[in-house]
Amino acid sequence: MALVIMNVLLLLFSVVLVRSDQTTTPLKSFKISGNVTYDCINIYKQPGLDHPLLKNHTIQMKPSRTELNSQTGNSITQKNKIKCPDGTIPVLRNTKDFLTSANLFPENYVHPQSVDSPGTHIAGVRSHAGPYRGIQAWVYGVDLKIEKDQASYSQIYLGSGVNNKINYISAGFMINPGYFGDGRVWSYGFWKGKDGKGCYNTACSGFVQVSQTIPIVQPIDISPTEPSFLRPFIHQDKNTGNWWLTYLGPDKPNGDLGYWPKELFDHFDNGANMVGVGGVVKASPSGSSPPMGNGKFPDGGRRTSAIFANIDVLNSNYEQSKISSFPIEILVDSPQCYGLRVGTVKWYRRTRLGYFFNYGGPGGNSCGV
Repeated sequence: MALVIMNVLLLLFSVVLVRSDQTTTPLKSFKISGNVTYDCINIYKQPGLDHPLLKNHTIQMKPSRTELNSQTGNSITQKNKIKCPDGTIPVLRNTKDFLTSANLFPENYVHPQSVDSPGTHIAGVRSHAGPYRGIQAWVYGVDLKIEKDQASYSQIYLGSGVNNKINYISAGFMINPGYFGDGRVWSYGFWKGKDGKGCYNTACSGFVQVSQTIPIVQPIDISPTEPSFLRPFIHQDKNTGNWWLTYLGPDKPNGDLGYWPKELFDHFDNGANMVGVGGVVKASPSGSSPPMGNGKFPDGGRRTSAIFANIDVLNSNYEQSKISSFPIEILVDSPQCYGLRVGTVKWYRRTRLGYFFNYGGPGGNSCGV
């Protein structure tokens, strides 16, 4: 399974945008910054529904609600207000420059030394005690400075695999200049399904966006003085079997962004066998690995590295539990460059953390391949 996960990470870092056109005239558009524009597309003509496995798919407008116990925290607010008209959803526009960088991304980015996942390093935890119906966590967002041919992620994920074939969904933060063309922090979602196919966000077909206000992918403003948390929740719908992405908030309605339809997967019918959280980095072809987390080694304190906190999972009966109540595996493949520690604390700058993981490290040239 470890080899399978590393191969999934390779696909995650090397995936190419396959949808390049705007075939539907947008009803409205929102320009967030110089290279970021969202078009409000008819929900029934969105690119996600072009997938051949979704020819007869009926859009699910909202999930069969799975409530989690509320928690107090300082979650990220959406600074760039997007409100598409009724019947439309926001889709990130694929400009010519964006497509050019995306199409060059695999060729320039994938380290060619092996068929595994060379140059990819991880620090996190996972549990194979499934089946699981969902996972959520407070994910700490940090603004890092990395090179254009590097990437650094913070993610929650779940997966199931049989005979080196895997279904996989992840969500969280990424800094990936080679993909986006800038060094900002972005929210993202990723999936891998039948026949090894997969995709980021709405760059190609698969993910069905339903929120009129919260796109699955957007640049995030990170506060330099306060910890910035995103609380993504990936969960399987009780009635349809679709896999929803919801952003949970302590003092406002939850944001149901959309879902990955069950038709995309062949090993998720009865839930996911594995769940996990962690940081992931991809080195440049020269072998230099970028920082992970906030770029500092965890030393057991809660202020010196990045954090995953309040990691909850849904078991096969959709019952909520802490991931610590299941057997967990610690994953650190390059301890000279990255680390991970487990801790508990009630509060950190108005954020209730409970059980958490400190993770991160400076990277460098000695992390291995």
